[in-house]
Amino acid sequence: MTKISSLTEKINNGNNPLFRELYGTDEVILRQQSVRYANLMSGFKEAYGTDDVQLFSSPGRTEIGGNHTDHNYGRVLAGAVNLDNIAAVAKNGTNIIRIKSAGYPEFQVELTDFKPKEEEFYTSTSLVKGIAAKMKANGYNVGGFNACIDGRVPKGSGLSSSASFEVLIGEIFNVLFNEGKMSAVENAIIGQWSENNYFGKPCGLMDQTACSVGGLITIDFKDPANPIVKEVDFDFVSTGFALVITDVGGGHDDAASQAEYASLPTEMKSVAAVLGAKVLREVTLQQIVENIPAIRSKTGDRAILRAYHFQGDNQRVVEQVAALERNDFQAFLKMVVESGYSSYMYNQNIFDVVHKDEQVVSLALALSEMVLKSSGAWRVHGGGFGGTIQAFVPQDKLEEYVKTLEHVYGSGTCHKLFIRAKGAIKLYL
Repeated sequence: MTKISSLTEKINNGNNPLFRELYGTDEVILRQQSVRYANLMSGFKEAYGTDDVQLFSSPGRTEIGGNHTDHNYGRVLAGAVNLDNIAAVAKNGTNIIRIKSAGYPEFQVELTDFKPKEEEFYTSTSLVKGIAAKMKANGYNVGGFNACIDGRVPKGSGLSSSASFEVLIGEIFNVLFNEGKMSAVENAIIGQWSENNYFGKPCGLMDQTACSVGGLITIDFKDPANPIVKEVDFDFVSTGFALVITDVGGGHDDAASQAEYASLPTEMKSVAAVLGAKVLREVTLQQIVENIPAIRSKTGDRAILRAYHFQGDNQRVVEQVAALERNDFQAFLKMVVESGYSSYMYNQNIFDVVHKDEQVVSLALALSEMVLKSSGAWRVHGGGFGGTIQAFVPQDKLEEYVKTLEHVYGSGTCHKLFIRAKGAIKLYL
């Protein structure tokens, strides 16, 4: 535990090595982050009456390669980004967790009843309870703490605000009660388990792993209980390209749209099932093609097209990593565009057929192609059906690109990001 005054002194208006690693070298941004942390700690003292705290940070993530491959045990390429959730935390000596997030009322989780409850689905309470339950089941200690959280990973942005929150909570438990013994990958697996079983949302493991581990990584989920995580040695800054995530909005929470989203992993797995497998990673493209007549009679054509996308994007991740490792950025960009077209034509997660008049992602991709053709790359980002798109934009096109996209989607919808090396961490200043 450290006094707020001491932490403020070490932060030094953002002028410290760790802040530069987390947030970049822009002096204005570093000072803004310093004020952000100062306000967080002041809010903690006001809420909980103590000025002994520990500081934590957990990044959002960007999916760079492998669109809808993780839930069928495929490969992905992902990176932690410089938008994060931060927390000021202290043990409280009870069995109650108290969390106050900026702009929201405090919620509490009692560590006495670990059973999942349907009425708590889709709440932060359920996520925290699920993480505590799984950590306890895995032999870790849990206990009560007070926390104030400030989130700068935009919800619904495709940058995985929920996964960032999950691994932030896991790392708090890890440091406060377990001397940091839990690995970053296990933290991710526990977060995913909580989201699946307590929050009520099926998801793969990519988001949590990228947020927890940090850096630019490729993940192979062939054995999902033991994913193979490999760091990719590539310096994006040296390319002169900006990574731009644009929030295009859209997406619906009604039952029909939720069914559209859920159909993606379900249809992929239905193709595998016809071939006697559980997931598509267990079959080959050749097997699928040889058995199309039998498969389509049971699954329909869209499921086969989605299986075709999986096979292509799963292999494409390997080739993208190889291109980056040999410093062939142009080959990498070409494959980003190929992945985007595959998502559009075959995976079909660009627009919701239930609300076919709203094609916010399609329009954003068309505008991106207009500006970046022959000079950059663009693709859907994350789940699709709304949300965000991703683009790699050369510096000489950056102003035009942002102006074009924000003309349609609004000021501030383009996020210019970089890959941060740190995952979910306690800040040792």
